Amino acid sequence: MFDIESLLNRWQSAGVLDQPTAERIRRWEAGQKQPTGLQWQGVVALILGAILLASGIVLFVSAHWDELGPGARFTLVLAMVGVFHTAGASTRASYRAMSTALHAVGTAATGAAIALVGQIFNIQEHWPAAILLWALAALAGWILLHDQAQQAMTLLLVPAWLFSELEYSTERHIGQDVYLGRFLFVWAVLYLTAYLGSKRKAVQGILFGAAAIAAITGVVFMLTSWRSWGDMVAIPLHMRVWGWIAIAALPVFFALFRLGKSMIPVAAAIVFCCLLPWCNRTWVTQMQWGIGRSQPYTQSEPNVVAYALVAAFAIFIIWWGVRQLSRALVNLGIVGFAITVTWFFFSNIFDKVGRSLGLIAMGILFLAGGWGLERMRRRLIARMLEARP
Repeated sequence: MFDIESLLNRWQSAGVLDQPTAERIRRWEAGQKQPTGLQWQGVVALILGAILLASGIVLFVSAHWDELGPGARFTLVLAMVGVFHTAGASTRASYRAMSTALHAVGTAATGAAIALVGQIFNIQEHWPAAILLWALAALAGWILLHDQAQQAMTLLLVPAWLFSELEYSTERHIGQDVYLGRFLFVWAVLYLTAYLGSKRKAVQGILFGAAAIAAITGVVFMLTSWRSWGDMVAIPLHMRVWGWIAIAALPVFFALFRLGKSMIPVAAAIVFCCLLPWCNRTWVTQMQWGIGRSQPYTQSEPNVVAYALVAAFAIFIIWWGVRQLSRALVNLGIVGFAITVTWFFFSNIFDKVGRSLGLIAMGILFLAGGWGLERMRRRLIARMLEARP
């Protein structure tokens, strides 16, 4: 029985609950079946144990890899995958959480196994194909096991494969970082919103954390804009078409399955990604290579419109979080807005006012801005709690 004594005492002190009713609640709770699920300590222990076990196996194999022949290497790779999945299957009936952790380690080991088999047999290198095979293995695990770990790995590996193919195809082309940043940002917004309110909390938490990092990385990539040097050329038309299919068409298709939660944010993210890379100031310099040799180098930096656009999208995320009654989205949007303001201050104001005045202004900005944002955040959260059914 979870501890409700503090609540009962508080309700009795406030006159909301009388003594006989409180006693009846205690007796009823005492007669309920005790929960058998894992507490957070057990979950943390399983996650850390799985990570440490996988890391130890990788270190052991790498330390003895050069001492093994091709046959022994191949046997070790197969055993590394088979042992974990076999152990997971044998413990599934008696200890499901342990089984989930072991199967997750087995699927993680599958990625390493694919890469190692390619190295053992000197298979022609196209490294995005290895990630595709790894994603298919995780998908098979999700279909067979219905585990949250397998689902999370599948949902991370599929866009990782698309990202890898896009990176491979656009290598040494002008605008590669822009297209990669667009991909990261749109898929991040899809994952931030698609699983809001999902009962699969582990999947939601993993995807939300990964998507928050990917969104920031995507903005940074897009702001590198159209930098180029030497004989780099623009991305060919057919690559751009396939790139936009991966960037926009696929996220829109998946957003249709979560129409009320993801379609509007994904559409807004696509518009945002179309505009942001052009909000910059570009110039060309000559880089010296040896004596009498130079090469043109195109550089760019964001202008004021870029900061305003990023801040506006952060405000949009806050609004969408309030609309969806999602505290996590509201908090993320406020953090994004604060980072944008701080980034603008350091990039455009700090160096122009001197170090001492800059530090004073920064202190005032952090104190006043932090107080204002926290006050607004609490007000929005309170409004959400009132609107929640």
